[in-house]
Amino acid sequence: MTPALTQFGDQMSHLTGVRAIMKDIIETLRAGDGQSFINLSAGNPVILPEVEQLWRDCTTDLLNSSDYGEVVCRYGSSQGYEPFIEAVLADFNQRYGLSLTDRNILITPGSQSLYFFAANAFGGYAAGGQLKEIVLPLSPDYTGYGGVSLFPQALKAYRPTLDVDAPSHSFKYRPDFSQLEITKQTGFVLFSRPCNPTGNVLTDDEVNRIADLAAPHNVPVFIDSAYAPPYPALNFTGMTPVFRENTVHCMSLSKAGLPGERIGIALGDESIIQVLQSFQTNLCIHSSRYGQAIAARAIASGALADISEAVIRPYYQNKFAVLEDSLTSFLPKTAPWYLHRGEGAIFAWLWFDQLSATDRELYQQLKRYGVIVVPGNPFFPGLQEAWSHTQQCIRISLTATDEDIVQGIRHLATVVTELYAQQSSHSPVMAGSSL
Repeated sequence: MTPALTQFGDQMSHLTGVRAIMKDIIETLRAGDGQSFINLSAGNPVILPEVEQLWRDCTTDLLNSSDYGEVVCRYGSSQGYEPFIEAVLADFNQRYGLSLTDRNILITPGSQSLYFFAANAFGGYAAGGQLKEIVLPLSPDYTGYGGVSLFPQALKAYRPTLDVDAPSHSFKYRPDFSQLEITKQTGFVLFSRPCNPTGNVLTDDEVNRIADLAAPHNVPVFIDSAYAPPYPALNFTGMTPVFRENTVHCMSLSKAGLPGERIGIALGDESIIQVLQSFQTNLCIHSSRYGQAIAARAIASGALADISEAVIRPYYQNKFAVLEDSLTSFLPKTAPWYLHRGEGAIFAWLWFDQLSATDRELYQQLKRYGVIVVPGNPFFPGLQEAWSHTQQCIRISLTATDEDIVQGIRHLATVVTELYAQQSSHSPVMAGSSL
């Protein structure tokens, strides 16, 4: 049977961004053909023993409590499980000196659903027919933003400036405020901090400048804080969540060890939260209460924040150091390759300037060496101008073992060194950086 699809149905029945690549990766790993692979593509967090034990302990406490039946055997409020809401509000108010109330919070089934609600509540075509844009102020950014809107043409990303330190083979993306426009045609602004895929952390000043540009037009600014403090606290550089009247702080507990429970948290102005809550009520009534119930215990006790700083952050920060050392040891020192500064998250982002192979071609060549990475091009959703840089980057996961990271980078260096050598033989002097 081949049912007829609506325009919306046709759009949502296709995979976008990295999800299309992941389908190929899964098929490659399944096929195997006798070849073993070093998988440097995974987005699943590592199951750390201390983190798993925390959730086991919280689950045991829930099972032994009188709350169990109320949690799993009854419907609840569309806003979220009340003890969980109370725990989050108490923690944030105390930790950051806020005065948030239960009118400022919504619990969603993961943060991806939260961005879907926002994209279609604030972006797309307004009642008068004008297109309200979804602005991504810094590209590249999370690939999932590319599939959240019913109107893909609403998505508009801005090319960044690049802060390059050539001797150390490092660089950092920064918002280009000379180009960034937030107007009355903007529906809302969205960016991740720390950033998936690059690990970039926008400074407090940069976040405030974006919020300042949005404020005169009553445009909400959604800050995707899936890797931010206080949990999972996957920031390797100092940062503080920014709370403004027009900002919505969007959290996820996936990288804090609960990706299977799909828990997203939105903190923001009551008028924005109410719109999102109504959207959620119409779509799915409310998110799962089981994960919220065990997370309420971990947050109220302080254990989740503590384990985030003492276990989760150091684990991935050490992985980044292993990768950085491997790149320095194995990649050619005279070639124009650059690693984005490791400021947070569970990924590393590599840029190979002037490489003859595109990111997709490099991905395919590395598979022949038994190494799987993620091509970078899908992480530029909404960027409308042509830019060669979008096909010069790859994302590497920090979830592999130290040994696999070292061996994977060794193979990567073999491929990249050969490609740069071939180019050098055709061109005696390599041109400057193609920023």
